[in-house]
Amino acid sequence: MADTRTARGRLDTPRELRRPLVKRPTLRADAFGSFAEAFARYMGTARFIAWMTIIVLIWVAWNTLAPTEWRFDTFPFIFLTLALSLQASYAAPLILLAQNRQEDRDRAINEQDRRIATQSKADMEFLARETASLRMALGEVATRDYLRSELRLLLEELEERDRLRDDQSPE
Repeated sequence: MADTRTARGRLDTPRELRRPLVKRPTLRADAFGSFAEAFARYMGTARFIAWMTIIVLIWVAWNTLAPTEWRFDTFPFIFLTLALSLQASYAAPLILLAQNRQEDRDRAINEQDRRIATQSKADMEFLARETASLRMALGEVATRDYLRSELRLLLEELEERDRLRDDQSPE
């Protein structure tokens, strides 16, 4: 019984990793997505449309004007239709993948913008409260004109007292 346990290995010890005979190629996780975006970006250009038009025109011209033994796709152009269908069948999923990646980026950017907007709103509300409290505090602070008028009144009272004292004092 002990022999079978050691032959299979114990459950509390890790097994040795088996090395594969052929090492798998490693790709970036985003490599295919980047390729899909570049492909979709190129397919949306006038250059792509121009090249496709030139290729189709050459194809049709060759298969209608060339000698019969050199033609590889006769009149209904079945092979051309197949090639264009194959291109479209690969292009559609690649374009959808590129759109999905763009949606993910847009979603992340929108979330970041929402967070920044929320923080900005909180900051503005804080500043508005602080400004209001400063205005209230300044309303209770004596201004220069108020102090001058109060000092004038005190000066007048003192002068009045001095006059009264001078009038009451025996000469």
